[in-house]
Amino acid sequence: MRVVHVKNAQHLEACLARLCAEVYGHQAGLAPLATFAGTMGVLVKQEAARVLALVDNQSQPVALALLVLDEAGQGMEVSLLTSLEDASVSNAAQRLIQELALRAPLKVVAADDDQETMFREAGIERWFDGEQGRRIGLGAQHPAEGLDDLTRTLAFDEGSVIASFKQDKDAFESYKSRFVRGLESFPINL
Repeated sequence: MRVVHVKNAQHLEACLARLCAEVYGHQAGLAPLATFAGTMGVLVKQEAARVLALVDNQSQPVALALLVLDEAGQGMEVSLLTSLEDASVSNAAQRLIQELALRAPLKVVAADDDQETMFREAGIERWFDGEQGRRIGLGAQHPAEGLDDLTRTLAFDEGSVIASFKQDKDAFESYKSRFVRGLESFPINL
């Protein structure tokens, strides 16, 4: 097992498309496409986002994560995370977080108690109560002492991306084509 930072442009688009499809589901409307477009068009261009994969001993991806920098460039939030459904490794997403927590200044936001438990088992030990009942975890490498030390994670406005799709059909078709092509060309090995 090892962690791969996906840098090859074709593999990056394919892995991000697969990650969005897995997280949102294949019938989720425009949300996966908007996330794909905003991430590629804004965050990747600004070098503020990274796609990482956990690969097995045959270099086949078994889990994917999208990490996004904070405004200060000191921490990275796990924005999207999934184990691949056809993965031969159990708890692949947890294992990916465990590897990343050792090396990167990770911030996680737990969606529910089960996800918080998974993050805790992966080595995220510092937890705080955030706004709207959210639980925020920080890895050992994260420099923040508490919530007051955290800067916002860089982001894009999903609503604006969807609105731009309605106004610019060519851009919509371009991102849609890239997304579908990415899903079809998901790499067997990384």
